[in-house]
Amino acid sequence: MSVFVIAEAGVNHNGRLDLAKKLVDAAKEAGADCIKFQTFVSKNIVSKTAAKADYQKEQTDSEESQYDMLKKLELSFEDFEALNTYCKHKSIEFMSTAFDFDSIDFLERLGMDTWKVPSGEITNLPYLIKIAKLNKPVILSTGMSTMADIRSAIKALKDNGAGALTVLHCTTEYPTPFEDVNLTAMNTIRETFEVKVGYSDHTRGIEVPIAAVALGATVIEKHFTLDRTMEGPDHKASLEPNELRAMVESIRHIESALGTGLKQPVESEIKNIVAARKSIVAMKAIQKGDLFTEENLTVKRPGNGISPMQWFDVLGKPAPRDFEEDELIEL
Repeated sequence: MSVFVIAEAGVNHNGRLDLAKKLVDAAKEAGADCIKFQTFVSKNIVSKTAAKADYQKEQTDSEESQYDMLKKLELSFEDFEALNTYCKHKSIEFMSTAFDFDSIDFLERLGMDTWKVPSGEITNLPYLIKIAKLNKPVILSTGMSTMADIRSAIKALKDNGAGALTVLHCTTEYPTPFEDVNLTAMNTIRETFEVKVGYSDHTRGIEVPIAAVALGATVIEKHFTLDRTMEGPDHKASLEPNELRAMVESIRHIESALGTGLKQPVESEIKNIVAARKSIVAMKAIQKGDLFTEENLTVKRPGNGISPMQWFDVLGKPAPRDFEEDELIEL
């Protein structure tokens, strides 16, 4: 099964439907399987006095509240209806993370197939139960989480009817320093909870998600933007369209390269066996009846004669005919 690549547009549309549609175009052109947005009603998810995270302060007006920032980034339900239709027209899967109950109800009416639980909601039990009761596949992000947090969230989802579950390793810092990625924790999650795993990436560049695919990720999620210099909380830690395309291409190369796990010569290399391997040959002229010894035999290319692995089977045998120097030995 191919790695499912989610191009995370998030709020990088800056509250504009026209930019959101351009992000859809870019995700499709880059080869992503899905584009994901964030659906929320600002008054439902944050108090009007809540402070921003440090990374949000760095990328936006540091004096405004988190509520005021989110209000400017909020798209209407009508906008998301238009985006869903546009994604169908572009043949790319539409997905959006719901951050409140009204948004969950709306996206369910919209007919969204797969639900994404963001890292910030992994300890929100009523939210998890509501998502689970939709009986749809769920992708769970685990930024800021302990193994106990993940265990509790998985139990809540499974106990309340969630469909197929994929758990994404994630570090909630924008951008994430490489030394904080702890990518092998993805394997720990897979082995501990016996679930499909993936990786939601906030590092700069594309190396880490590609490495995650090599380690067995089935889902990759990566923020992207039309222009990293735009004002907004997530642009700086996002890929630009050409980088997103390079990431998707690299992921496809890696998943192709992973192969079947069965070690045997593949078709493309079989033709090189004769040229690269060696055979037992005459070190010097050998007369018929002479015994083969380490003084008259050696090993050289090509590899279409007796294999050197049969060296001790050949030593001591009489030559069945005359051999010239470098001639392949026959018994």
